[in-house]
Amino acid sequence: MTKNLKSCCLANWNMETMLDPAQDDLPLMANTRHMLIKHYVLDLDVDFENQVIEGTIVLFFETESRCKKGGRAFEGACFSQSNEICKTGSSEPCHIPVTNVSARSSKRGYNDFTVSAKGEKDTSDKNGNHSNGEQASGISSSKNCCDIENHGSEDFLLVLDCCDLSVLKVEEVDVAAVPGIERFTRFAKLTGASEELRNVRNQIVHELVTLPADRWREQLYYYTRCSQAPGCGELLFSTGTWSLEIRKAGIQIPREFPHSIRIWYKTKPQGRSVTWTTDQSSRPCVYTIGSPINNRALFPCQEPPVAMSTWQTTVRTASCFVVLMSGENSAEPTQLQGGLLSWYYYVTMPMPASTFTIAIGCWTEVKKEPCTTDIQTNKEFSSLVSRDDLSPHIIFLSQSVLTGGSHLCGTRLCHEIAHAWFGLAIGARDWTEEWISEGFATYLEDVFWAVAQQLPHDEAREQKELKALLRWRRLRDEVQNSEEELQVLRPNKENTGEVSESGACTIKHGLNPEKIFMQVHYLKGYFLLQFLARRIGEATYFEFLRKFVQKFHGQLILSQDFLCMLLEDIPEQKRYGLSVENIIQSWLDTSGIPKPLLEERQTWDQCRLVQEVNQEVTKWIQVNQRARKTRKRKRRQEEVAFQKLLPDQLVLLLESLLEEKTLCLRTLQCLEKTYRLHEQDAEVRHRWCELVIKHQYTSRYTEVEKFLREDQAMGVYLYGELMVNEDAKQQELAYKCFAATEKQMDVSSAKVVAEMLF
Repeated sequence: MTKNLKSCCLANWNMETMLDPAQDDLPLMANTRHMLIKHYVLDLDVDFENQVIEGTIVLFFETESRCKKGGRAFEGACFSQSNEICKTGSSEPCHIPVTNVSARSSKRGYNDFTVSAKGEKDTSDKNGNHSNGEQASGISSSKNCCDIENHGSEDFLLVLDCCDLSVLKVEEVDVAAVPGIERFTRFAKLTGASEELRNVRNQIVHELVTLPADRWREQLYYYTRCSQAPGCGELLFSTGTWSLEIRKAGIQIPREFPHSIRIWYKTKPQGRSVTWTTDQSSRPCVYTIGSPINNRALFPCQEPPVAMSTWQTTVRTASCFVVLMSGENSAEPTQLQGGLLSWYYYVTMPMPASTFTIAIGCWTEVKKEPCTTDIQTNKEFSSLVSRDDLSPHIIFLSQSVLTGGSHLCGTRLCHEIAHAWFGLAIGARDWTEEWISEGFATYLEDVFWAVAQQLPHDEAREQKELKALLRWRRLRDEVQNSEEELQVLRPNKENTGEVSESGACTIKHGLNPEKIFMQVHYLKGYFLLQFLARRIGEATYFEFLRKFVQKFHGQLILSQDFLCMLLEDIPEQKRYGLSVENIIQSWLDTSGIPKPLLEERQTWDQCRLVQEVNQEVTKWIQVNQRARKTRKRKRRQEEVAFQKLLPDQLVLLLESLLEEKTLCLRTLQCLEKTYRLHEQDAEVRHRWCELVIKHQYTSRYTEVEKFLREDQAMGVYLYGELMVNEDAKQQELAYKCFAATEKQMDVSSAKVVAEMLF
């Protein structure tokens, strides 16, 4: 083992033990530079009564030397730190291998899941936490587990990302026992020698994970068969706050470590990757929330984006539930005994583990109705979103976008569909460069929505300009009301994309709850792309984007990959002073509003749709002035003709009126009646609620309460507005709504609101 490797592994362990989970930065502990997961096979049962998902996950690996052709093979070993972990007391009990353990088959019954190696029932508590007094079932004290003299101190340590999970057992899978697997062993002989068998098993996995794409059906078949193969020895493991660490006694290099392992585990009800809640009909449901810790509290995995893999999953649950997943297949459930259904999904395109999603509930499929809305009548758009080869096979939409017409829902759908290209087909190699995914999706959202509405070119341009002004206003407000550090698109700057020798790293601000509600990566990323399109010309720019997607499809990129290719493809821009360095400095590595963007505002102000709103604002100011003058003596109000406005125009109108010092009650009543504000989409209703709060329009506090209860994620900001006025009624409303919704909120939302209130 090299000195550098030993230092790297020690640093890895120190990061794990010293990180405070309450701090800003998010650790990614997996040593992906040593071994990469190429495929997951999950076999799970869902228990709504105890709010637990339990079962097994089988992992198929490749070592770095095989993954990177032509690169220098990594053959060093990683020091096990089990002895140090035990001294800190931060890890759960380790397990000692027990021989003759029968393998778990996905076809057998599940009442025996918690039966231990010697036939004794598992004594874990409701949350799946083991006690230390389980010697008979193969669970040792930490002292025995960490005995360096017995197990050695130079065993290779496999590190997986994991938190909020109860890991019950880890074992090597005997893939060589699968009938017909000989085709993957080439000319190797299956002898009884343990070293020979180990090499053969690893060779089988290597041949399986490297099958060409056109043999994906055969590959899935053998993944399934191998995942059901018997175990051939338990592996030592321990769990920390952020990781699962696994080793096999006597194995010192990744190449010789088992390339296929099975993990028995349970989720915990408080696990941060899943949300157990109820639907609008008060029926139980569960879904993955992913961010900010993604899927490590759903299953042990490798979270770094570089660890792209395929997966297949079998999920069993009561027959009243429907299981939806981000798989490529439209699953048809299989009826099992005991009123259970079994659902099967798979993905054949390698993607980061963070893209794995699941939603289980009493869902009802909404059948396609006759075309009535703009988005339904557009045949070109309909054929686009129904194509089988698009990546996002499940999209989560808030109920907030489903009311008030098709505009908000349509634009959000377009945004999520855009992620098929930027976010899924092409991803960011460093999670801190969120703009690569969100900036592109925001920019393309407008393009797709214009196509969906079948707008003429001029109308599409006007809508884009109106949207640009709204986004500029949001970015301005965010810059004024957030920490400068959180406004930088490349917080790691020149170190972006760098990881430790093992592959471990930390995501800057990844655990900051405020960051979840910020839109800076969406907005600054969008404006950077718009700036480039203006400089280059839209037609040339889109032609370049097509080339870029074709070149980098299925790859992970950094900002400079995009910018370098752009300026190489369109070299004339270099003559006008455009360079990768000045773009990065102006747009990505600096807080605040980029200087080139400060000059854009006047262009959007001249837009026809914006001018129409300005005229309406002037009318409302005049109406308000007259209403204040005639407040003491009732007089017939002059009728004012107001124009019909688009949803985005309404948002701009209300934002402009929010900037007025005061609006009298009569003006608010007229405003509400004119635009039927309570029937509008959530973006419009949010601004209306702000007006209600600002002007203490008490008879409409019920609408604020309704928004906070039914539009929870969008309503977080309103809690601050209710508190800042120091009005007793408004603060009472805030406390009342938070008490009613706190348990339904995700952890980050609840934390942010609690800080506002208490």
